[in-house]
Amino acid sequence: MNKRIEAALNDQVEKESSSSQFYLAMASWAENNGLNGTAKFMYQQSDEERFHMLKLIKFINERGGVAVVPQVPQPPATFDSLQQVFELLLEHEIKVSNSINDLVDICLAERDHSTHNFAQWYVSEQLEEEASARHILDKLRLIGNDKGGLYLFDRDMEQTAAQAAANTATQKKEK
Repeated sequence: MNKRIEAALNDQVEKESSSSQFYLAMASWAENNGLNGTAKFMYQQSDEERFHMLKLIKFINERGGVAVVPQVPQPPATFDSLQQVFELLLEHEIKVSNSINDLVDICLAERDHSTHNFAQWYVSEQLEEEASARHILDKLRLIGNDKGGLYLFDRDMEQTAAQAAANTATQKKEK
């Protein structure tokens, strides 16, 4: 495996691992603040980011590279508000998208079409992640400080997490 590609992929492994831990911290905060639906959503997001990391690790190793399991910085333990949580989530997803785009640029520069093809899955995934975060933030802005609205939002997040879990289970059965 091209060493520049290997380094870029391992950098992405670290970013996905950090994302998983970041969302895990958000889940814990939400759970401790009575936002159980949001906690379920964030736990699921954390699992998804871990899956992204594992997919990269397996790809690196299968291509003859050496995947490095990273040490990641500790994420924050507290947040000011639910809106801040989702603002940070969107900001984080944009950074990950930029990193994926950098990886794609390296693939093109190095003429590594296999890795370029592999990275396209991440490009599509990031489009979905950013759109989802923006959609959630739009809802939170509409709700403002309305406690009833927040309750309904949290309930919707729980239903979103349940639906996503059901979709994942169906996809695993189909494979």
